[in-house]
Amino acid sequence: MIAAEALAAGLDTPTLCELAGLPRNADARDIRDAFEQALSEAGIELPDRGLARRHALRRLAARLVNGEIAPADLATDDWWETEAETVEERSFVSLVPQCGCCMEYTSGLDQQTWEVELRIAALALTSSPPTCPGC
Repeated sequence: MIAAEALAAGLDTPTLCELAGLPRNADARDIRDAFEQALSEAGIELPDRGLARRHALRRLAARLVNGEIAPADLATDDWWETEAETVEERSFVSLVPQCGCCMEYTSGLDQQTWEVELRIAALALTSSPPTCPGC
């Protein structure tokens, strides 16, 4: 979907067109290889893993604020391992549980309080100035 959005925004490379046409269930390695090739063709440098995670963390917070995902959906990845660098990133990451089943044990908060605090932290993160280009 990101590839299709990039094409619609005017970024056009042969591999980006191929990437936009890949099915959702395509092999993750094929997607990764095509993504890296499309970036190279467009003259865009691939960020290091830590920076990429910080970009993704900000996008994740924005999706939560916009109601595109539920708070429980955050426990599906290893977000708690993200090397947060700002106060806003650390506040948001500190509320992301390692798994959905142990949220109340690891955070010490009841479900409703946790969701409210998580949304407040997500809003603070999305409202803060980006600390790196592209965020």
